[in-house]
Amino acid sequence: MDYVVLVDELDNEIGFMEKMAAHEKGVLHRAFSVFTFNSKGELILQRRALNKYHSGGLWTNTCCSHPRKAETTIEAAHRRLQEEMGFDCPLTKAFDFIYKKELDNGLTEHELDHVFIGVFDGDVHFNKEEVHEIKYIELNALLKDVAANDDAYTEWFKICLKETLKHRDRLVL
Repeated sequence: MDYVVLVDELDNEIGFMEKMAAHEKGVLHRAFSVFTFNSKGELILQRRALNKYHSGGLWTNTCCSHPRKAETTIEAAHRRLQEEMGFDCPLTKAFDFIYKKELDNGLTEHELDHVFIGVFDGDVHFNKEEVHEIKYIELNALLKDVAANDDAYTEWFKICLKETLKHRDRLVL
């Protein structure tokens, strides 16, 4: 069983809950999002595997997930980059934010999200159990596509993208 780390609004750990139960109840928990760019400034997006328990087939940031018990967010970010995308790269913490959004299947994301930025120019050998496909996209083109095709992107990505753009000065590209 997968567990998430429950936190208060200051990111203090207050317990653990099975991942699905936390999403059914909309309980605030710790998460991370990774935005990886190539040296041309294009963001590596993934389209989630079609069989994911929620948001299957939707486009989202390079990788995102939850740290395990006794795992830091940066350790978890590196682990999931390897597990989902088949690569790792240096990551820089950009910012944190809290959001709450209802998803499909009666689930709710309520996360204190730690956002990391990286640069990677190598080959991506993504895990087909996690990722259906990838693409590289320049930020202005991405913003236009999100505006035109809102339902093609995960709810958290749209929120996180807006927050990331607010912190554009912190992007180390």
